[in-house]
Amino acid sequence: MAESCLAFLIALVSALLPFINIEVYLLGMATLVGEGWLLAAAVAAGAGQTLGKVAYYFMGRGVLTVPWLRRRAETPGRWSARAARWRERAQGRPVWTAGLLAVSSLVSVPPFMVVSVLAGTVRMPLPVFLAVTMATRTARFALLVYAPGAALALL
Repeated sequence: MAESCLAFLIALVSALLPFINIEVYLLGMATLVGEGWLLAAAVAAGAGQTLGKVAYYFMGRGVLTVPWLRRRAETPGRWSARAARWRERAQGRPVWTAGLLAVSSLVSVPPFMVVSVLAGTVRMPLPVFLAVTMATRTARFALLVYAPGAALALL
């Protein structure tokens, strides 16, 4: 129980502060706790990351304002041009946008934080954002926590 609560909290904070890495925590935890806790920790981490990324989603919707992010988006340059191209591709294409969100959430390419902002910008429905993010982040973390055991089983 404590492992799941801690996984949720670290995942929540890591969703907001990208220099904190939930994957490192989960890998360490996977080597220390029994196999029965791994799925619960992966689900808890998925929920924490989902909740944390909602803040970026709302930044994209314009509900939350972050001055440095707004300045960066409004300053002409490579970043703003790239963001505009992604926005053009995603606008009016909900299935494509959900697919991009799923891939980004699962493998972090393109960066999930940026895609979370994009999802808000193109007005992806919040329930879709939550469902796709929760499913794919949980899958990512489940693969991660079971990887050490699977690797050892092959030896």
